[in-house]
Amino acid sequence: MMTRKSMLLTIAALFISSIASAQTVLITGANRGIGLELARQYSAAGWHVIGTARAPAAAKDLIELDVQIVQLDVTDQDSVHRLANTLADQSIDVLINNAGVLSRLQSIKDIDFDQFDRMMAVNTVGPIRVTQAVLANLQAGKTRKIINISSVAGSITSKSSGGMYGYSESKAALNMFTRSLAGELRSDGFTCVVIHPGWVQTDMGGSSAAVTVQESAAGIRKVVDNLTAADSGEFWTFDGQHLPW
Repeated sequence: MMTRKSMLLTIAALFISSIASAQTVLITGANRGIGLELARQYSAAGWHVIGTARAPAAAKDLIELDVQIVQLDVTDQDSVHRLANTLADQSIDVLINNAGVLSRLQSIKDIDFDQFDRMMAVNTVGPIRVTQAVLANLQAGKTRKIINISSVAGSITSKSSGGMYGYSESKAALNMFTRSLAGELRSDGFTCVVIHPGWVQTDMGGSSAAVTVQESAAGIRKVVDNLTAADSGEFWTFDGQHLPW
């Protein structure tokens, strides 16, 4: 007959085993919008979630979730270094570079270059900084997936209207980074893609957007789950369709 002590030891061993076997996802910009909902859904599905926020103490909705919260400003190299140091011994299976900003610069005459530069810094250079910083963690992971949240606004083929200066350029550059990364890391078993999350009901997308944040996050998760090595370097929509570059 199993003693109380041996039973407790067995339960502890099972708990440790379940933690070790759980997949880990790192989500940047997890304090609101799509990032927050991704953190919520992945956590509910039993994943170990690492969610980043520029001001963790103010990320009240994220704090309520059962996730690991790490401070991160993707435009600050020192902050990115601290992230890497914090996660030094952790393997990461999926990286979702979600943090992004949008300023609506609709006319070339009205471009504010400080806002333009910030969109490039957050939306393009930020994911590059983060990916470089945690590459070793991803190499130690099981699935080696790098997901960059882009936008149809970054599709050169689909671009037929004016405006969205800064945002469109930042996402097009993010797309090219992803293609380059996919080519470099393919032989190491990585799958690197960009995903358009849809026109989503967030602070960025507005309340009249066509897609709820729950639908977008669920769709992104499904795309990520179904990715294979053959899909690396592709441009996807949240509902599983291919987009032209």
